[in-house]
Amino acid sequence: MKKLLSVVFTAALFNASVGSSLAQTYPTKPVKIVVPFGPGGFTDVVARILGVKLGESLGQAVVIENKPGAGSTIGSDMVAKSAADGHTLLIVSSTHVISPWIYKNVPYDPIKGFTAVTKLVDSPYVLLTNPKVPAKNVQEFIALAKSQPDKIHFASSGNGSAQHLIGGLFASMTNTQLKHVPYRSSNLAATDLVAGVVESSFAGVPNALAQVPNGRLNALAVTGSKRIPQLPNVPTMQEAGVPGYDATIWLAMLAPAGTPAHIVNRLNSEIAKIMNTPETKKSMFDAGVEVSLSTPEAMSQLMVSELDKWGKVVKETGVRIE
Repeated sequence: MKKLLSVVFTAALFNASVGSSLAQTYPTKPVKIVVPFGPGGFTDVVARILGVKLGESLGQAVVIENKPGAGSTIGSDMVAKSAADGHTLLIVSSTHVISPWIYKNVPYDPIKGFTAVTKLVDSPYVLLTNPKVPAKNVQEFIALAKSQPDKIHFASSGNGSAQHLIGGLFASMTNTQLKHVPYRSSNLAATDLVAGVVESSFAGVPNALAQVPNGRLNALAVTGSKRIPQLPNVPTMQEAGVPGYDATIWLAMLAPAGTPAHIVNRLNSEIAKIMNTPETKKSMFDAGVEVSLSTPEAMSQLMVSELDKWGKVVKETGVRIE
């Protein structure tokens, strides 16, 4: 029995040593983080803030690559088909569990096709309008939209994006007919909104912070259940007269399915250290998002529950690819 225990103990020490050694040797080359959206949106902003610090922490260059299109499915598919060695990662938003309900042929399983690393941040969106729009609050905007069915446009970062669905949810809950205009990125959508090409957009907080303080755009409401400190005078959608409306978006880091646990745990640990520093928290605050971390297991569970939640919203709102 003593010999058997000795063998088991030695084996355990060996396995722990091997796991520690593997964790220390990763990464062996530059790490690529794919952002399945265009530059300028809050997913891209968060990725670039994190990428710089993560490169320093891992001792390898971290490259951000934007792969927008088809409701984030193009970039996500690329990562799903990448080697499961921790050198190709993906930062997704809630769109990751929305697109499978909207697109007929998503080429990967949003849950089984990936290994969750960690949740990163939460953030509401903001209903923005061009200053030329006569409506100065949500109720006036609803009245305007009802008086001109399909004449008021709302821009988004693409068909099937979170912006698209949040706008669809608003239209459904307010019984209005808004015309959806998809762009290849939220930055392009914001540019046309400022130019007056479109009248409105449900945009990320970074887009709002870039344009609202200087008067280029008006912020009518935030989509979450509480006001945000970056825009303290902007009411929530519920405060503005749309009871029950609550849509907060999360970002998370994923890796291809089958990525070894020691790599996932190393990434989770390093990211937690980075995100919890005062410097990074301030950068995230300035970008309009709130740090919200998790274990890999908790993130996996969240994606499963969110897949079910947004599936019900898609059915209720009737949002479809145009």
